[in-house]
Amino acid sequence: MQFHVPQFIDVEDKIFGPFSAKQFAWIGGGLGAFFVAFSITGSIFLGIIISSPFLALGGALAFYKINNRPFIYIAEAAFKYFTKSRLYIWKKEDKKPVHSEEGDVVEEVFVPKLSDSKLKDLAWSLDIQESDSIYSNKNQR
Repeated sequence: MQFHVPQFIDVEDKIFGPFSAKQFAWIGGGLGAFFVAFSITGSIFLGIIISSPFLALGGALAFYKINNRPFIYIAEAAFKYFTKSRLYIWKKEDKKPVHSEEGDVVEEVFVPKLSDSKLKDLAWSLDIQESDSIYSNKNQR
């Protein structure tokens, strides 16, 4: 018994001439922005100047790919990067020289301290993960 395996599943269907439905929608959005700018200003030149960022964005969303990924994924990642808070683990701090009793300069090593609650949380999560792997029935036959 033979089965037909679908091929080219990552290629979108061309619905509107040489454009897929998504490409047609992005281009239509850019042209719609041009039409709105033209109807407000009454000048083609001013309409092109005002709507050029929208036309460029629509063209990029429709056709531009970075590392074989559509531009919408890169735009989404950039939006999330700029809107979410970041956690900086390491920040360089200037160390003040510490002098010993003999007058020599001794380098001080900075060791960050965890608070009690964070340390307990970390120990608890390690205990839970370890006990899950030890007592799971996946490895037993």
